[in-house]
Amino acid sequence: MEYCIQVWSPSLKRDINTLEKVQRRATKAVRGISRKSYEERLRILNLTTLEQRRVRGDLIETFKILKGKVKVDAGVFFHPSQHAHGLRGHRMKLSVQRCKTNLKKFSFSNRVVAHWNRLKEDVIEANTVNEFKARLDRCLEVGR
Repeated sequence: MEYCIQVWSPSLKRDINTLEKVQRRATKAVRGISRKSYEERLRILNLTTLEQRRVRGDLIETFKILKGKVKVDAGVFFHPSQHAHGLRGHRMKLSVQRCKTNLKKFSFSNRVVAHWNRLKEDVIEANTVNEFKARLDRCLEVGR
């Protein structure tokens, strides 16, 4: 369900709900917690929703691309915001590209921009991928 989430990530609510339903059923199979709510089961099992994991994966991949941790031209995927300087937030803000088709609109490079731009500067300024993951997890934990 999580394989290659940066390439394939459902954008329709019905597809997201279908995937989430699989995890709901799997968590009910754990003995002793089947009668608890889905949110309680996730908390007990120390899991997040599949949608939250897809966002986390997108953000980690974005960090690796923008920081040059992978051999990919960042300019192919992302465009720095023209208004990044002087605004709230961090200096690595990205801009959403205009799209004529839903395929491009919901592609990795567009769907991650809003999440990336909301991150705090101390998360963005991490030096390593593991440091970024740790800071991101703390940031996402606060948002729950």
